[in-house]
Amino acid sequence: MTRREGVHDALFWQGQSIDMAERERLSGHKAAVLWFTGLSGSGKSTMASAVERRLYALACRTFVLEFSSDDRHENIRRVGEVASLFVQSGAIVLSALISPFAADRERARSLVPAGRFFEIYCNASVEDCERRDVKGLYRRARSGEVRDFSGISSPYEAPDAPDLVLHTARDSVELCVEQLLEMVQSRLRTTASC
Repeated sequence: MTRREGVHDALFWQGQSIDMAERERLSGHKAAVLWFTGLSGSGKSTMASAVERRLYALACRTFVLEFSSDDRHENIRRVGEVASLFVQSGAIVLSALISPFAADRERARSLVPAGRFFEIYCNASVEDCERRDVKGLYRRARSGEVRDFSGISSPYEAPDAPDLVLHTARDSVELCVEQLLEMVQSRLRTTASC
């Protein structure tokens, strides 16, 4: 047994008797992380849910990860670690987080095999997100009631070179889902229809 980097001295990484490639053959598709990023209200959760429904209909093993935490950096680290485990299990992971900082998104990318992490930018302006804010979060952020709100009182670092940009304020959910499925199918070159 070998020790995994960053893990307590008393813990050892056991490894798996079934590797990722074997799990992918059983599933009939490759594993990956679809990392949705964008401002609050930009459509990340809507996109993740709609894409998961379509992938599920195509017999793909999927799982959506959405967590909330006061500590953004720790939250994204946790989601990245969990996503890595799901990828090892052969699943397609859909993560819908604001993840406002490029460094945190890159850290999550580094946890999965190369070519298996896809950054999807749900591109909608603050004004568009504010218009469709059913929870009133933008109003509360502007009044100072919500601190460190991405795009208002805290920065949001838009991706420089995302794998896909979805114009969620302009295009329909259906069109965005089709664009994403086309990217997934071409990039993963799946053996199944997903």
